[in-house]
Amino acid sequence: MYQQAKRLYKLALCPVLMLLSLLSSGAWATEGNPQRWQTNMTPGVTEVGAKIYDLHMFVFWVCVLVGIIVFGVMFYSVFAYRKDRHEEPATFHENTRLEIAWTVVPFLVLIGMAVPATKTLMEIYNTDDADLDVLITGYQWKWKYEYINPNGDNVSFFSNLLTDKAEIANTEAKGSNYLIEVDEPLVLPVNKKVRFLVTANDVLHAWWVPALAVKRDAIPGFINEAWTKATETGVYRGQCAELCGRDHGFMPIVVNVVEEPEYNEWLAGKQAEAAELKALMSKEFTMDELVARGKSVYDRSCAACHGANGEGGVGKAIAGSAIATGAVKPHLDVVVNGAPGTAMQAFGGQLNEVDLAAVITYQRNGFGNNMGDMLQPIDIYKFKKGQ
Repeated sequence: MYQQAKRLYKLALCPVLMLLSLLSSGAWATEGNPQRWQTNMTPGVTEVGAKIYDLHMFVFWVCVLVGIIVFGVMFYSVFAYRKDRHEEPATFHENTRLEIAWTVVPFLVLIGMAVPATKTLMEIYNTDDADLDVLITGYQWKWKYEYINPNGDNVSFFSNLLTDKAEIANTEAKGSNYLIEVDEPLVLPVNKKVRFLVTANDVLHAWWVPALAVKRDAIPGFINEAWTKATETGVYRGQCAELCGRDHGFMPIVVNVVEEPEYNEWLAGKQAEAAELKALMSKEFTMDELVARGKSVYDRSCAACHGANGEGGVGKAIAGSAIATGAVKPHLDVVVNGAPGTAMQAFGGQLNEVDLAAVITYQRNGFGNNMGDMLQPIDIYKFKKGQ
């Protein structure tokens, strides 16, 4: 009897503790971003996010009410008809009214929850009439954003983790935005409906920003749609929500929601950068220019695997390697197309022709390799075209 009472006590205590934790741990926070140790959802900064939150709380309180009724009847029965009171057990069987009641009531409860849930789901998946389209592509381990422009060239860039390696290695104190800061955030205009086209280049990823009420799987070969319409300016952070590999925790998401004039100014700057890059494609670079640019590209995209001094690490050493000191074409092939079955990614779609020419030139002439080879952007372009 004691063990049964103890088990019933635990069953009754669990929902009470869960309810208290919701009320006492910042569960009702109104900030756009989730708070540390927050146990409940956040309404976020979108109308559909608020509806999701309201639906969640409605269902939660329905469950609380059902739990109170069910546990109340159970505990009343346990204590009112316990053995030491010598109550005679009932002998009725197949009570038709009771069976109808416990069939109809749950059915009505489920219908009451299904109607608002269906309305909310229909709104979540309605991506029509968007003001802006953004293609999001997941890479190991970074995000590529491409703004679709039906009247001209698209604007695209990669967003990489900005947290210093010393913080990750615990040799320096961790910053306030540890592992959730990037070099190039996604910038969106406030009060504009933005359609996201989400896919992946290599493995499964998931683009998740709680404040914007968006969480969509990124699957190679497929494009999933999602949308958001932020009603408040600010910086909103998220992460990849799919276990995509060893550095899964190192591909954060940062979204800057700004006023429309500021967004237009930012977009004009990105378009100017794209035009400048296009002009650089036809330029003949000197060795010094290529090496200087290549070092910057190497530090940003290669050093994490191949070492700051080309000594190797996760990837093979660049200094004195057969690839970097051998024929140029195999070196080009490895950098552009990657090495299947290894951690070496294909950078042909991640870096532009100027940066590819620069980083390969740097690898062949840095770290003591001194090959004297020099590649131009047109060489990369011809290689990609199979010429």
